[in-house]
Amino acid sequence: MKPPKTVSWPRRIAAARRLQEQLRTKVITEDMFEKIHTVAGIDVGFEKNGTVTRAAVVVLDFPGLTLREQVIARRPTRFPYVPGYLSFREAPAALAALKKLRTRPDLVLCDGQGLAHPRRFGLACHLGLLANIPSIGVAKSRLIGTHEKVPEKRGCWRPLVDNGEMIGVVLRTRTGVKPVYVSVGYGISLTTAIAYVMHCTTRYRLPETTRLAHKLAST
Repeated sequence: MKPPKTVSWPRRIAAARRLQEQLRTKVITEDMFEKIHTVAGIDVGFEKNGTVTRAAVVVLDFPGLTLREQVIARRPTRFPYVPGYLSFREAPAALAALKKLRTRPDLVLCDGQGLAHPRRFGLACHLGLLANIPSIGVAKSRLIGTHEKVPEKRGCWRPLVDNGEMIGVVLRTRTGVKPVYVSVGYGISLTTAIAYVMHCTTRYRLPETTRLAHKLAST
């Protein structure tokens, strides 16, 4: 696929924060597409005691969710583990993996936050913006925000709110199973993001996209 935009990655938190605050103004929260034919999942793991970042991308046909392509990219880990700044640690390898794809996905689901982030610019926003691909953050745990209890039935959700702003939803993808945290990444509305996460979730808690990417990133 066409290479994502190249950027210079800051090594210090203050510079990373400035970049987040600059780029968050470019995030689009409306649907940038008409029809989805392929969906991708991205997840990141680490090797050699954390010194090597290993990013995996899987591309599935939609709506059938059959595997079309999968790739792995490795890059030296250049940024420390700091909550709220994980894109600076993980995105360089994730973008390198996207570059290796033969198929440009129509939509990407990231194992991480989108707008549900202190500066409204999580990993899904960062990757979606730089790759210019609609993206959704699907996180296994909450970074910020509060919410009411989510009903146990599959498909139920409750708003995730921070300082009076709805930054995402807490979504029950399987009846009686812990929910996931869904937020807009780039080029998609929250309502549409919820629908695609549910379409991509079959027998497990996680969407097939990020579930398969996680297996590939951590194998």
